[in-house]
Amino acid sequence: MTVHMTEAELARDLHTVLEKVRQGVEVIIEQDSRPVAVLKAPVVKGRMISEVIAALKARGSNAVIDDDFAHDIEEGIKAHREPWNPPSWE
Repeated sequence: MTVHMTEAELARDLHTVLEKVRQGVEVIIEQDSRPVAVLKAPVVKGRMISEVIAALKARGSNAVIDDDFAHDIEEGIKAHREPWNPPSWE
């Protein structure tokens, strides 16, 4: 589903607009009936660790994720995050 709205409508109720985006709605922000931005949920790859653990438990696994493993995962995630550097408009 796609919804079109003005910048003023977005500013009036950002929380509700973001909730729509979380639910999978694409929001096109327009100015003078021309699109200026598109808001949509990011494509998420992989599964959350909680989903993996739940799947292991459902299969009867007795695997244990220790504190060192959790620390290693956190460090791996941090190492692959890059700051957002938008292009210069000048």
